[in-house]
Amino acid sequence: MFPLSNMMKAFIKKGSLTIIDHKDLPHKFVGEPGGPEVTMKLSDPSLYRKLVLNPELHAGEAYMDGRLSFVEGSTLREFLTLFSINRGNVTSYPIQKVVRAISMKFRKLQQANPVGKAQANVAHHYDIGNEFYKLFLDKNMLYSCAYFMNDNESLEQAQRNKLRLLTAKLNLQPGQKVLDIGCGWGDLALYIAKMADVEVLGVTLSKEQQALASKRAKDEGLADRVRFKLMDYREVDEQFDRIVSVGMFEHVGVHHYDEFFKKLNTLMPDDGLALIHSIGHMSPPGMASSWLRKYIFPGAYSPSMSEVLSVVEQNHLWVTDLEILRTHYATTLAHWEKRFQENRAEVEEMFDEKFARMWEFYLISAEMMFRTGAQMVFHIQLSRNRDAAPLVRDYTVDVQREYEAREAELKLTL
Repeated sequence: MFPLSNMMKAFIKKGSLTIIDHKDLPHKFVGEPGGPEVTMKLSDPSLYRKLVLNPELHAGEAYMDGRLSFVEGSTLREFLTLFSINRGNVTSYPIQKVVRAISMKFRKLQQANPVGKAQANVAHHYDIGNEFYKLFLDKNMLYSCAYFMNDNESLEQAQRNKLRLLTAKLNLQPGQKVLDIGCGWGDLALYIAKMADVEVLGVTLSKEQQALASKRAKDEGLADRVRFKLMDYREVDEQFDRIVSVGMFEHVGVHHYDEFFKKLNTLMPDDGLALIHSIGHMSPPGMASSWLRKYIFPGAYSPSMSEVLSVVEQNHLWVTDLEILRTHYATTLAHWEKRFQENRAEVEEMFDEKFARMWEFYLISAEMMFRTGAQMVFHIQLSRNRDAAPLVRDYTVDVQREYEAREAELKLTL
């Protein structure tokens, strides 16, 4: 089973992994106690080489088509937990160092998101049908990190917490215009309009999202103040007092960051505020998983803070607030994966078993990246004026309480 066996000896430092090869022979790799004990079968001998060159890509593909399976009570979740807690041992393996160094040279191509291609990348993920997303998201279809005040909160409550927090950070004033870049299915834009006397424009590159969001605005009697357009944010030519973007910055690409922040500068006045909610990581600049780029999010990348802040500085923007959410997304993904498994039969009916395995791999591996890996979520508030936001962060707490009372008055359900 060489060269995979050689890498596994360096990889498993905590927990244990037993690999049953294509001849049904077991190979056991044991580290220190405290990690999962996993047994898996590799039915394709070509994986012995492929997993050494690109373990994330080929493990994901092999699980999708059944060439990698689990036996003796082991599960995909246990395997991905084992992989995650030993991840650093893979990246420091000599062959992996060479592969990553070469891949970094092509990072610009991997993250290319010009107008046109950006829409194709978004459509790959978001235009596969709203009915699919309804199977695992909360009922308002918020597809981004929730905000859990405690472990006992439901997904619905935590997503409402997130909306309340983001809207409070916008420091809205009556009569203002708000732009929501990457508006999803519209729940944030609609919430903002319910909490404050403002106008909101949401833009998305997903036809499915734009259609459903527009219907929701009409059904809720908010179409006069909330609009949703199918367009690239770079094509917006109005000006806005407030700009918010949730879960979209991950699709911009490092080499488009200057373009992104320059556009923010042109879209808001000196006393305007922009708020970006994005996945990032606490480690140095790197690359997105090759499996994730190929099957789930083409062109996507979650940046290190150094990659973001350096471009913010070049565009002469004040960081008026920065907050890091550490494990909130891990909890969110665990909720999604649980609901996904509860509706797995319907997923297979909509698509097929391979698609269901692909999404299972995605949801669990993403959770592990936030639970034991380097991933996190950041909220960064920006302005050209240092005084655009209150100087003491306490204002967000007071406003959230006001919004909670407003929700009760409007009888907003979760």
